[in-house]
Amino acid sequence: MAYNDFSMDHHWLPFTPNRHFRKEPRVFVGADGMHFTTHDGRKVVDGVSSLWCVGAGHNRKPINEAIKKQLDTLDYATAFQASNDKAFQAADMIAAMAPGDLNKVLFCNSGSEAADTSLKVALAYHRARGEGHRNVFIGREKGYHGVGFGGMSVGGIPANRKVYGNAFLPRVDHMRFIHDPVNHAYIHNEQPLWQEDILAELENRILPLHDPSNVAAIIVEPVAGSAGWYLPPKGYLQRLREICDKHGILLIFDEVITGFGRMGTNFAADFYGVVPDMLNFAKCVTNGVIPLGGVICRDKLYDAMMKTEAPEHVVEFFHGYTYSGHPVACAAAIATLDLYKQENLFQRAGEMGKVLGDACHGAFKGLPNVIGIRSLGLAAAVELAPLAGAPGKRAYQIFLDCFHKGALVRPAGDVLVIAPPYIVEKQHIDTLVNTLADSIRQHA
Repeated sequence: MAYNDFSMDHHWLPFTPNRHFRKEPRVFVGADGMHFTTHDGRKVVDGVSSLWCVGAGHNRKPINEAIKKQLDTLDYATAFQASNDKAFQAADMIAAMAPGDLNKVLFCNSGSEAADTSLKVALAYHRARGEGHRNVFIGREKGYHGVGFGGMSVGGIPANRKVYGNAFLPRVDHMRFIHDPVNHAYIHNEQPLWQEDILAELENRILPLHDPSNVAAIIVEPVAGSAGWYLPPKGYLQRLREICDKHGILLIFDEVITGFGRMGTNFAADFYGVVPDMLNFAKCVTNGVIPLGGVICRDKLYDAMMKTEAPEHVVEFFHGYTYSGHPVACAAAIATLDLYKQENLFQRAGEMGKVLGDACHGAFKGLPNVIGIRSLGLAAAVELAPLAGAPGKRAYQIFLDCFHKGALVRPAGDVLVIAPPYIVEKQHIDTLVNTLADSIRQHA
């Protein structure tokens, strides 16, 4: 199918330069395993797990069959005042995978909704405990928590703040970013070791400014994925947990990207050995096949809201979505999580992550305009010096060149990221890395 066989007049693409796309469309019409098929019949290696989603690879029959069976059994049922069997089963599986006492699962449809849900849980929890004055949220510079107004408020992506800032939540602050481009430009399979206390500003300026007793929650990505795979300093998340415990502040991990295997573990919380109060998920939970997201909460949050003197017919947490716990999405999640376990794909992701990191550092270091390389888990990023007066253009041009050569990588500002499905083989890694290295040279 050629692109002129279908109309391009009505589809407004998200997070895409639409004007340029119309001149040079990139349209997928099929996928299997590690590869896409394009509208013009070419094969493209999926080097980004289709935006961090497709951990088990494309067109996996067990997931497809589970969806078909569910459609023939129960296509949809209301999530309000009733539920469905697959939602309970999926929640059981997810809670069993989560660390500590993260046992209560609130379903939604996306990572954006998960972020907003977790912020609402934080406010409702403190109110239920008689501390409704806790309404300050703290995020982090360059953090990404979706495109809802709550998630954008605590997020730190400049483009979001530039356009939508006048509608953000009013009581929000941000911690400094976690990357040191001077001392930790090149990181491979290790945690950066900082000489300074990067969280000193949180304790000595941000918390005193708002008073800790007014702070509801701190939300972070354990690894800053959307910004370009930036790794937290050694001990950073552990210290953040201690600070939150000291002041009665909830800690939220946004694991929409790192959850379900990307770090070689169930969650980044497991990788770093830190249990948050809430853990946001989406993407890989269904292998990207059907939209599903959620928030896993510690028992104490649920218990606090159930300890109410209101009559039993009163809703304890006034929140939800039409498609919360959708039976088809939950069936996809059950099949996906079973498949991950049967094929030991999380462990495989950890093993192949080292192969990817070795390849990236070996191929990219010393290339023109390369100013940093970061790899940990099954993801790696190469950072480029921006073109003068045109930030992001160099990486975008390289992304396009790689696509034409049959490799899908992800541009994020002046960073290019490789984060393949967990089924990736060394030959796929070599193709992705060598194609990207050639394009970096070509655009020097």
